[in-house]
Amino acid sequence: MQVEPYPYAARAWLGDQLVARSDSCLCAEAPGELPVLFFPAADIDGGESEDFVASLRPAPEHPALADHVAFDQDRIRIEVTDQAEGDAAQDVTVKRFPTWGDATHLVDVMDVHPTDDSNLSFVTVARSDERRPVVEGSQMLGQAIVAAGRYAEDRRVVSASMIFLRAADAREPLRLELAELSSGRTFSGLAVQVFQGPRVCAAGTLLLDVPSADVIRHAVDAPEVAGPYRCEPYDMGVTGRDIRVVDGSYTNDPDVATGPPTIDAWVRFRHLPDDQPLHAGLLAQFTGHMSIAAALRPHEGVSQDQAHFTLSMAINSISLSLYGPVEADDWLLYHHDSTFAGAGTTHAENRVFDLDGALVASFSVDAMVRPLPGGAKGPMDTRTAL
Repeated sequence: MQVEPYPYAARAWLGDQLVARSDSCLCAEAPGELPVLFFPAADIDGGESEDFVASLRPAPEHPALADHVAFDQDRIRIEVTDQAEGDAAQDVTVKRFPTWGDATHLVDVMDVHPTDDSNLSFVTVARSDERRPVVEGSQMLGQAIVAAGRYAEDRRVVSASMIFLRAADAREPLRLELAELSSGRTFSGLAVQVFQGPRVCAAGTLLLDVPSADVIRHAVDAPEVAGPYRCEPYDMGVTGRDIRVVDGSYTNDPDVATGPPTIDAWVRFRHLPDDQPLHAGLLAQFTGHMSIAAALRPHEGVSQDQAHFTLSMAINSISLSLYGPVEADDWLLYHHDSTFAGAGTTHAENRVFDLDGALVASFSVDAMVRPLPGGAKGPMDTRTAL
């Protein structure tokens, strides 16, 4: 078990009753288990009701956990205040614990490491949410972009495409193998395969170039949507990353009103290292999150909560073009536009803009939405998270 100080303030609720508040919690993580937040006993005040007493969980034998108490996380709602030093009030959000982790954990997952001096073979760090131990397809695409940037440090990735072939378990590391297809004075081409053990889970190509001054330039305009601080935060379980969805159009509720097959979402990491391949990889990591939801939005009674129960949903391929340096620690607007749905597939043409409305990237996503046999609960399709 790994126990570390938790960097965010936390509150625990029994229904509408606040039963604990602390800036000094400890977070315990063990392989194969959800993280557990331990509150100092002095910061707990829930009275002596039968429900409250039943929710308490004593700390296991561990020197750091003396005088700390946890809660039954099915009985008690735990919220953490996602706030960094110096944040303005408009930047503060609340996330439900247990989270998947922090933005620092996601950076660690995306920052692949070479296995030899050739810089053609890379390995990832494994981290999973035990509620759904899945490797997202867009995560593998982003990791391939980081690997290409590590291999060719004087060049940048201008386009990347990947197809997702098999399930990958987030509890196990991945291995990325690059192969140089060409290397000229201006452009380089790389092939990439993503392995888990002996199995190929994904494969793709990447084009890199030496940046050039403009000869001509034009770009499509950003959609006219509300800015990030006029949109409600959406909790995807990662502290240190803020997601705000325009008009609340991203939902897993099949009973909400239908709308056009578009979803706009603002995304920003609070703090990132100055590392362009990593920023580009993190932009790519989010490209698989909302395109299927955009395809479902016009259709009454269908939503992502049916995935793996009555419907099989997964990303099949992503193609991404990058137009310049990426700043993922500033607001980026992801505009998702599903242009087709039918015959068990969906297609979306999507764009990414910065806060000033400049076009940063474009990406297309092909996915599947198919009935499970008999409409009964079926095995989880783990090629991509929804």
